[in-house]
Amino acid sequence: MNFSGYDLSRKWFDFCFVNPEKIRPIHSAIYFFAIEHCNRLGWKEKFGFPSQMVMEAIGVKNWRTYQKALQEIIDFGFIKMIEKSKNQYSSNIIAIVKNTKATTKALDKALQKHSTKQGQSTVSINKQRTNNKEQITKQFNIFWDLYHDITKKPKTEKPQGFKYFKKLNKTEMESAIDNIQKYYDSVSDKAYLKKAYTYLRDKSFNNEFEVKNNFTHVLLQYDGNAPITMTAQRYNEIKNNIDHSTLIKGPEFITQ
Repeated sequence: MNFSGYDLSRKWFDFCFVNPEKIRPIHSAIYFFAIEHCNRLGWKEKFGFPSQMVMEAIGVKNWRTYQKALQEIIDFGFIKMIEKSKNQYSSNIIAIVKNTKATTKALDKALQKHSTKQGQSTVSINKQRTNNKEQITKQFNIFWDLYHDITKKPKTEKPQGFKYFKKLNKTEMESAIDNIQKYYDSVSDKAYLKKAYTYLRDKSFNNEFEVKNNFTHVLLQYDGNAPITMTAQRYNEIKNNIDHSTLIKGPEFITQ
């Protein structure tokens, strides 16, 4: 034979592409098993093609279904029947024909068009990924500067910070930036403020912040009486027993 399995495969799929209304999966199964069998026999010009063997190989149970599909492949011009079997237990003698009617132009054009679209799609996806990365980097830089402006902590371990920042979704990124001041105000001892990357890793921006009051004393002013000053701690202990309606104003919270 002056052709290869690749030549036969290419011609077959050229034909399938141009004639999709004629082709069923069973056609390809039979044809490619015929090529495989011929190859194992050393590419003989003609060879036995036992129906039972082929049906078992391609998973077809009905002999008439198989025979009909085989005859259609013969009609397509890809297989030549040399001698027809009498029943499903005898062997057809066939030859594989290099179908010269199949054209490669339509399939080649379609594949080229598909490759172009796929390339354009890949470029679009890559561009979108680049834009997303740039946006995330921009957001992170805003976070990074603001966090250290508010907390006054040294700017260290920035790569670690970016590693955890880019894992956040859009809403979390916004919360991480918006809640820096709340987080800062909620920490009484500023020595315990977290590093930026730890703040992101632990998602501390999602905490329910309890803002600590900085006042130390409370001033109570009653009408016609001298002002009373007490510690904030003492005020919290007795405030439920104070008649606030008699105060001129306040109470006033002050730092001494």
